Amino acid sequence: MPKPDTNPMTPKLAVLWLQSGGCGGCTLSLLGAESPDLTATLDGAGIRLLWHPSLSEASGEEVLDLLDGAISGTLAFDVLCVEGAMLRGPRGTGRFHVLAGSDRPLIDWVRQLAARARYTVAVGTCAAFGGVTAAGSNPTDACGLQYEGTRPGGLLGTDYRAGSGLPVINVAGCPTHPNWVTETLMALALDGLTADDLDPYRRPRMSADQLVHHGCTRNEFYEYKASARSHSDLGCMMEHLGCLGTQAHGDCNTRLWNGQGSCTRGGYACINCTAPEFEEPGHAFADTPSIAGIPIGLPTDMPKAWFVALTSLSKAATPERLRRNAVTDHLVIPPAVRGTKPR
Repeated sequence: MPKPDTNPMTPKLAVLWLQSGGCGGCTLSLLGAESPDLTATLDGAGIRLLWHPSLSEASGEEVLDLLDGAISGTLAFDVLCVEGAMLRGPRGTGRFHVLAGSDRPLIDWVRQLAARARYTVAVGTCAAFGGVTAAGSNPTDACGLQYEGTRPGGLLGTDYRAGSGLPVINVAGCPTHPNWVTETLMALALDGLTADDLDPYRRPRMSADQLVHHGCTRNEFYEYKASARSHSDLGCMMEHLGCLGTQAHGDCNTRLWNGQGSCTRGGYACINCTAPEFEEPGHAFADTPSIAGIPIGLPTDMPKAWFVALTSLSKAATPERLRRNAVTDHLVIPPAVRGTKPR
């Protein structure tokens, strides 16, 4: 009788990755994983990429045979990862995106592979909700795997469940942080992700239960409503420059890109790219719509009356240091140096 394989390096999770309507930015972000890098992370967790259109050597008939084997069941795989929106046009045929060499729309391949997968993962907001690919008049009839914007459904329908019993797992972001993807796959390799670990939009709570606002280096300016007026300014970008960090779900400012970067740390307003329909805010991304000076999009869980009262009090108490620094591109007044012992 053969001995059980106890080697921790033995692949525990086989991943098949497809790309559809999108820019490939989530794969590019994934390649930026570090400490450890992507290959070391996957190897260490026992995750094996069966095929990825940008990272694998296989092409042509070899790939078609692999996909046919996955559909027929002769090739075992665990996770179907899909990057990019599902292109259903024209008129529901899916012919806007045909898998090269197969003369079959990619949406047909996705439907058949999703029916065989233990887990199905939407990588990026396009795959999750339609994203930028579905913006405007949406001529390609793009949608997410199981959502169309905020509405459940998408390509696979509301009732779809993978072999594990889970719906599509939406690792949203434009692009996704590499660790959001790798840690989701690592959790799946350990059978450690349940329906309770997904938020109402089926995003993994490990990142989605935090706000971009958490850990933002501009939080002191936010507290006193000392606001930036232009993108080079140091102040809070919520009041005038369209920042949605107080509403956006993601740990971007506590789990930094390349160990040091985020949108707000780079001087760019958060545009809430992990949310469905972020691509259609109804105004320019860099504008903050307001009525009588009150932003329409208030911070999460903040009643309007409280926000108005807090803003008035905060602005009245704003230290001169923050008031002046907020509207400059460099530190003008440093914090005062004072003793901290009680006197």
